[in-house]
Amino acid sequence: MDPTSLIFSIIILLLSVIIHEVSHGYAAEALGDPTARYAGRLTMNPIPHLDLFGSILLPFLLVITGSPFLIGWAKPVPYNPYNLRNQRWGEAIVAGAGPAVNIIIALFFGLILRFATLSLSASLVSIMSTIVIINILLAVFNLVPIPPLDGSKILFSILPYGARGIRFGLERYGFVLVLIFVFFLWQYVSPVIFHIFSFITGIQG
Repeated sequence: MDPTSLIFSIIILLLSVIIHEVSHGYAAEALGDPTARYAGRLTMNPIPHLDLFGSILLPFLLVITGSPFLIGWAKPVPYNPYNLRNQRWGEAIVAGAGPAVNIIIALFFGLILRFATLSLSASLVSIMSTIVIINILLAVFNLVPIPPLDGSKILFSILPYGARGIRFGLERYGFVLVLIFVFFLWQYVSPVIFHIFSFITGIQG
């Protein structure tokens, strides 16, 4: 990847993860919890959202190791699940809001590429393709049911109350499990990203 494309990819990644996190905050607020707003996290200003490892160190490590993919995350937007009006499904709705927005973004730009590729410049096709791939990647990655990823919160909302012990056990080692997944298992999942990309855009990834 050339330096210009790399810079664009990092910018798109950061903006996409910020939109992802802000979506969690708005979903929580819609369900009655204003914690994210009080914490100043319902903003597109990147500074309050940057996570030292997920937003800076991990993308840097992936770049210097020549990784074929780029992934990262922002600081989780805070919310109080006890404030949510829907106590049964509220946490799952808040968790699902982030990946849902990434999917909407991917569909929006992906369908433009599918139906208007011939009228777009090569550079614009490249930028929009990157937006689609990164947002698909973020949606798929965050739906993996490993704490603290969104998929785990959706899974735990489905599991019976008696399975809470499993949740606490997984959350205890969640960060380590995520790193293992990123560096050792993601390569087996990443082909799905390009299949979805091709399905949406009609462009072979």
